[in-house]
Order: sequence, then structure tokens, then C-alpha cells
Amino acid sequence: MRFGKGRLDTSQVQDARGFPGGPVAIGGGGLIGLIVALLLGLNALGGGGGSGNSTFPGMDQVQGDNSTLQQECKTGEDANTKQDCRVVAVVNSVQEMWSNELPKHGVQYSEAPTHLFTGAAQTGCGQATSEVGPFYCPRDGTVYIDLDFYHELQSRFGAKGGPFAQSYVLAHEYGHHVQDLLGTIDRANGDRQGAESASVRLELQADCYAGIWANHASTTPGPDGSPLIEQLTREDIDDGLNAAAAIGDDRLQQQSQGRVNPETWTHGSSAERQRWFLNGYQSGSLERCDTFSARSL
Repeated sequence: MRFGKGRLDTSQVQDARGFPGGPVAIGGGGLIGLIVALLLGLNALGGGGGSGNSTFPGMDQVQGDNSTLQQECKTGEDANTKQDCRVVAVVNSVQEMWSNELPKHGVQYSEAPTHLFTGAAQTGCGQATSEVGPFYCPRDGTVYIDLDFYHELQSRFGAKGGPFAQSYVLAHEYGHHVQDLLGTIDRANGDRQGAESASVRLELQADCYAGIWANHASTTPGPDGSPLIEQLTREDIDDGLNAAAAIGDDRLQQQSQGRVNPETWTHGSSAERQRWFLNGYQSGSLERCDTFSARSL
């Protein structure tokens, strides 16, 4: 995965790393707590009731200081060497792609910020710790991530990691924002567990949407019209598929409980997550991501 010389827009990322997150209301600890949070994903903090129509709706709710990002993350070339600049570049690319694609389907894209935090954060969906993993909060229209998760992805979940694996995680969360804008995000309410549940279908669709971004990534211009991502290789896509498999419900359950119980799935199996990501990547089409109409996941 190689980034080009396009200018980065750091205003799309809120950097609150090192800022106090306030008292923490979410319990759990260690590997088990993180796995439970990952399985709950979108709904872990009581999501629902999306924002859906205002630019940067979370800006008034969270605090941060973007001065470091502004100084260090000027162009896509900085994303080739610095992880936080890569986050900025991927967020810019994902949002530019959806800004171009959604109007083709009669929907205006509203930008959503990514909020970087350390340890804990106050969100529109409640107070969260890093144990929740990356998530999208529909109530404030914001993606939240503690970048230490990328280390957890490798050290605890066994993913190979790499720049594109990290990018897939962000693109998946922005998939939930797209669902929010399309009005599908609330379909998981009341049907949040089970191999065929609406929750699983919602998460697999977000994987498919991440694949759509990957399909368009190298042809999507950055904020100044210059290419941000110059190249994605087959190895990059394999890294993304490996990350998707690492956080499949079956693998997480086997790792934490020693057994697999599909009746409690919320995100789908490793194979399903890989398959739906590939559906989006190979087709580049929103229509190919209709998990709610699919007879077989």
C-alpha cells in the first residue's frame, strides 16, 4: 500500500490522545473484555438513532488538539512512514470515495470525523474504554479508535497486520456511517444475536462497504484532487482478508471460550467476513452488498 503526494486534510480527524477521557462506565478487562466489545461492535455503547445528516456532528461533543497532526501530516507521503498520518490519509480517501458514490444512489454524503483517543473517551453513545475496540457511534456520527488496537490486532488476535489491515478496520467503521446515512443502521435493533441475525447482516455489509472502498481506493483523489493512494497490491488485500478472519465471531469465541456458539454471533464468521469484503472489492458495487436480501451469508 503506497500513498502519493496528495495533500492531507487533518480536520477530518480529532486527535484527543493524551486527553483525559473522564470516568469510565464500561466494565471488563483483558482479552475477554476486548473480545466481548468487539463482538458487540456497533451496539456496544447503546447505539441506534443515527445522526445521518449533519457535517461533523460529533465536533461539539469531544475535544482534541490537532496541532501535531497538522504539523506532521502534510501529504500522503507522510502516511507512508507515520501511522497517525496514515489514519488521516485513509479517512480522507474513504470519505472522498463515498462523497462520489452515494449521490449516484440519491443520497448526499455527510462527512464524519474519526476521533483518536487513549484509554477512554466520552462519546454520544456513552463513555468508552479502549477495550471496546474501534466503533462508530450513530448518536454523534463519529468513528472512535485507540490506535493501540492495531497492536492488539496482531498480538492478541493473531492477524498479520500491515497498513492495509489497519485501513480495512477504518473503512469498516465508515461502512457503518454509510449505513446510517442510508437508513439501514437501525435494522439490527431487536435482532442482535445469531448467525442469521440483522446484526450479523449489518456487520457483513460494513465489511462489503470496506471492500467497495478498496476497489476505488487507487482511483479516488484526495482533498486537493491529487491521488492519495497510488497502489494496492494483492498482498495488501490478503492482509485485509487476514484481519477480517482474525475478528470473525467463530475464531474469537474459540479463542476466548474454547467453543463456538453461532446463536450468539453478532458479526459473522471469519469466512463470511472475508467473503463479503471480497464481494465489495471485486464488484465495487453497492448493490452487491445487500446482505439483508441474501439467502446465504
